[in-house]
Amino acid sequence: LHGSKDTATALIDNLKLISHLANVGDAKTLIIQPSATTHQQLSEAEQTASGVTPTLLRLSVGIEHIDDILADLGQALAAATAAAPQGEADASIPEPQTEHVQPLEV
Repeated sequence: LHGSKDTATALIDNLKLISHLANVGDAKTLIIQPSATTHQQLSEAEQTASGVTPTLLRLSVGIEHIDDILADLGQALAAATAAAPQGEADASIPEPQTEHVQPLEV
C-alpha cells in the first residue's frame, strides 16, 4: 500500500466485510498488518530485512464472493485515501513485488 503506516491502519479500520484477524485456516477473508502484529517484536531493521514494511498488508482470501471482497477493499481504500494527510493522498495499491517469492517445487 502506498502511504504511511497510519494509512494502512485506516484502510483496515474501514473494512466492513473483511476481518482484522490473524487466524489460519479460516473460511472468511482476513487482513493483518504484519509490522503491527506478527512481526511487532522485531526491530524496524529486522522487519525491513524480512520484507515487512509499515504499509504491508497480508490478505487471506476466504469463501465470500469475490465481488464483495473487492467492493469492501475498494471502499476501505477510498476512505483511507480521504482520511490521509495531504502529503499522503496517494493511498493506492502498488504492483506486487516478487523478490521475496520462492518458487514452489512439486
